[in-house]
Amino acid sequence: MVTVPLHQTVRALTPVFTVAIYRYCFSSIYDKGTYISLAPVILGVILASYGDLYATLLGFSMTLIGTLLAAVKTVATNRLQTAGLHFGALELLYRMSPIACVQSLVMAYFCGEIQQFQDFAAVPGQFRLQEVMILLVNGVIAFALNVASFETNRCAGALTMTIAANVKQVLTVVLSISIWRIQVGLMNACGIVITLIGGAWYGRVEVMGKGKGVASAAKMEEGEVEKGETNAPKGQS
Repeated sequence: MVTVPLHQTVRALTPVFTVAIYRYCFSSIYDKGTYISLAPVILGVILASYGDLYATLLGFSMTLIGTLLAAVKTVATNRLQTAGLHFGALELLYRMSPIACVQSLVMAYFCGEIQQFQDFAAVPGQFRLQEVMILLVNGVIAFALNVASFETNRCAGALTMTIAANVKQVLTVVLSISIWRIQVGLMNACGIVITLIGGAWYGRVEVMGKGKGVASAAKMEEGEVEKGETNAPKGQS
């Protein structure tokens, strides 16, 4: 339905959807430097994953909807932790995990995975302690990943999470090159470099923006203190 390069290209647009959600749903506007820094991150992923671009209409539509939902999920996770309810990562997992479990079981049933698991476990000697430990370790890793992801989202923000996801895509390609000796073309290599530079640029813009915000808050606080001292009644001699 969709080739991997096209899927990665569409997924690279997640930061754009995130910015649009904040702009039109919460009236949040970023600095010009932030908008500019998004360009190399997105363009770099597109170049890094460039290849056979093919998709059916249904496949492209599903990929586009999935990208939009990924942005919605990231923004919703951030808002649940920073505005209104102020859920912590563990509390959010506590409330969402049962729903996700039911959803996964339903999908597994209709996709035939539950029957496949029953057939696998029915064979004597197949479902051993080793398989149980692998499933247990996988669950622990998934739990730790969710906690880390939610905490990072709360501290860094939804847009930063989508930028990090784009950088992760090219780092996965870099690991594939180093481990499996996969050959990449010049355009793909340029895309990797551009994405890494764009990610560093975005990080610098965010740090500078937060530094200016802290400095402005400190100046306002200092001004309030000086104003209070000026308006304070003088002692009688």
